[in-house]
Amino acid sequence: MSSQTETIRRMTVPQIRARKGGDPIVSLTAYHAHTAAIAEKYCDFLLVGDSLGMVMHGMESTVGVSLELMIMHGKAVVRGTKRALVVVDMPFGSYEESPSQAFRNAAKIMKETQCQAVKLEGGARMAETIKFLSERGIPVMAHIGLTPQSTNIMGGFKTQGRDEDTWQFHIDDAVAVAEAGAFAVVVEGVVEPLADKITKAIDVPTIGIGASKTCDGQILVMEDMLGLNDWVPKFVKKFGAVGAAIEDAIASYAEDVKSRAFPTPDNVYGSNKK
Repeated sequence: MSSQTETIRRMTVPQIRARKGGDPIVSLTAYHAHTAAIAEKYCDFLLVGDSLGMVMHGMESTVGVSLELMIMHGKAVVRGTKRALVVVDMPFGSYEESPSQAFRNAAKIMKETQCQAVKLEGGARMAETIKFLSERGIPVMAHIGLTPQSTNIMGGFKTQGRDEDTWQFHIDDAVAVAEAGAFAVVVEGVVEPLADKITKAIDVPTIGIGASKTCDGQILVMEDMLGLNDWVPKFVKKFGAVGAAIEDAIASYAEDVKSRAFPTPDNVYGSNKK
C-alpha cells in the first residue's frame, strides 16, 4: 500500500491577520533559499527585507537597494520554502511617487517572485497607497516607527518616541495604515510603552523589532540573531555564534590545505584499475 503524503500549505494573509491577540507570530528575515528552508520550520512568515542591501551587499543603508535586487532574492526565498508566508519589501523609490507606481511595482514583485505580500514603509502618508493596493488584490504589510529608508531625513537610525509628545503621531500612523487595509504592521525602534499603546490601538497584528514583547509578533534580521555580525542593535539577542563557527571551519580548512592534510584519499577520485 502506498503511503499518503500530507499536503503542505502555505500560511495565508488571513491566517496572519487572525493572530491578533493570539499566539505570538514568529518571523525572521530571509535572503536565500537554504536558510529560508531552515527558518520556515519555525517561522509563520519570512520577510525578504531590503536590509539585504546592508547585510548581503555591504551597503551603508537600504536606500541603494533596487527593485531587481529584491526580486532576485525574493525568488530564492520562495523557491526554498513551502509553508511560510513570504513577504517582500518594496525598495526606496518604488512606491512613494503615487499609488499607481506602487501598484505597478508591487504587481511586478508578486508576479516574478510568487510571494504572498509586500511591505512598504510609512504611516498616514502611505494610507492612500495601501488602500489602493489592498483593493486591487495586493496584500500589504505596513512599517512604522523607525523607517530605515528615511534615515537621511531622521539623521540616522534613531529610536522613536523618546518624547511622549510624539506618541500620538505614531499611534495615528498605525491607525491610518490599519484602517487603509494593512494586514499587519511592523513597529520598529520605538520605546516600549509606545509600542504597547500602538498594539492596543489597532485591530491587526503588530510585529515588533526593537519595540515591545506585547506586540503580536516579533521579527529580527536572521544574520543578527545568528551572531554573524559583530555589532548588532540593542534590541537583538544573539541566539547563536554562527560567525565564530564559520571562521573556525575556514581556519581549519586553510591549515589542512597548507599542511597537505586535505584532500585525503577519501576526497579524491581514482582511476579504473586494469
